[in-house]
Amino acid sequence: MSVKHVAVLMGGFSSERPVSLSSGNACADTLEAVGYRVTRVDVGHDVASVLADLKPDVAFNALHGPFGEDGTIQGILEYLEIPYTHSGVLASALAMDKAQAKIIAKAAGIPVAEQRLMNRFDFTSSHPMKPPYVVKPVREGSSFGVVMVKEDQSHPPQIITSSEWRYGDSVMVERYVYGRELTCGVMGDVALGVTEVIPQGHSFYDYDSKYVKGGSKHVIPAQISPNIYQKVQTLALKAHQAIGCRGVSRSDFRYDDRFSENGELIWLEINTQPGMTPTSLVPEMADHAGHSFGEFLKWMVEDASCLR
Repeated sequence: MSVKHVAVLMGGFSSERPVSLSSGNACADTLEAVGYRVTRVDVGHDVASVLADLKPDVAFNALHGPFGEDGTIQGILEYLEIPYTHSGVLASALAMDKAQAKIIAKAAGIPVAEQRLMNRFDFTSSHPMKPPYVVKPVREGSSFGVVMVKEDQSHPPQIITSSEWRYGDSVMVERYVYGRELTCGVMGDVALGVTEVIPQGHSFYDYDSKYVKGGSKHVIPAQISPNIYQKVQTLALKAHQAIGCRGVSRSDFRYDDRFSENGELIWLEINTQPGMTPTSLVPEMADHAGHSFGEFLKWMVEDASCLR
């Protein structure tokens, strides 16, 4: 298939709309620069009719969060028979559901942290697990709604049961894993380099440390022993394949080397729609592997298909 016209899907109506607009515009600018005719589509509830009228050769999915990342837009593109980038319906839905993704990862022999799946209203005056632990919405991205509970905290976080909570009633309580934040992208069937993410002025890799200028420092290649580096790459590829991802994904890990170099390496989650600005983690990894941002995006467009 000769691809001439690419529709870049961006924006949308999840909490991650600003991130998606940033990714989408960066991708659209670069795809135009490498020679494609590009239509920018700010995704609304009429996206199916918009795309049916446009008839692009490929839809480049630069959406983040629910609707764009959970199998919904992928199902619409399958119905319209428009080839698209990234993962298909099932892998997108599984990866977006952190609890289901962990079940599959664990079955594939990937080390994960102990967890409890709970309704947020079941939080009472006692801790659901010995602190420290982390509470995560089951189906959100970009660290939205993540709450850290420290060792010395006497009661569970009250925000979880408050009327201000807007991340769904199903939450995952997960043992807090000490250590360093490592992440590794996969491009097709190849694991890219391993990056260590060091939050600057933040206790963990939260929304601001991901997206605010100067919020975090990326060290690629991560300064870790060769055997741990290789292990991260192996596990990232294994997770990508076990969950059935296509195109590009990124797996996040915690590595606790406080007591020994081998330490504890824990897989946290897989992201099927990682950030796509030139300074985002996966494009940085691709650049480190010798693929310019333009070449990387071109590869993604040429890799697009239906029935992913």
